[in-house]
Amino acid sequence: MLPSPPFRIAPADSQDLGHVLAMIEALADYEKLRHLCIATEAGLRESLFGAKPAAEVLLGWEGSEPVAFALFFHNFSTFLGRKGLYLEDLFVRPAFRRHGYGRALLVHLARIAVERGCGRFEWAVLDWNAPAIGFYESLGATVMPDWRISRVTGPGLQKLAALPLFGNR
Repeated sequence: MLPSPPFRIAPADSQDLGHVLAMIEALADYEKLRHLCIATEAGLRESLFGAKPAAEVLLGWEGSEPVAFALFFHNFSTFLGRKGLYLEDLFVRPAFRRHGYGRALLVHLARIAVERGCGRFEWAVLDWNAPAIGFYESLGATVMPDWRISRVTGPGLQKLAALPLFGNR
């Protein structure tokens, strides 16, 4: 068996936007949520590399090919009184799974969290994704059974924002 090309992790930059968008689209396909994926390179450029970046991206490379990515940002824990690191998305292209790349990205992110003084490192996982849940638990993560994500988007967000602050008009 030939040795596999070296795997390296590097922060994405604006030159990598095509790779980042391709990873996001591949993740949306995998999660059967492509119909919700409206990300564009222009939007990502502003959100990731504009004046006030909202998130950061790591790309995992096997040789010269991008094969994995992680998109993350800081959140804040009022109970800890400290910032945390939130992993929005982690994706390894199917042909490159079981090489340790997902684990390497999670370890790399945990190190970033520690270096930045974060009180915790967290992420969400779809309840049907048993392989991912088992993988995360094998690394010491706890899947929080008592918490559910609440979300308002699109027209629902517009409607909520238009409500008066007090009353029910």
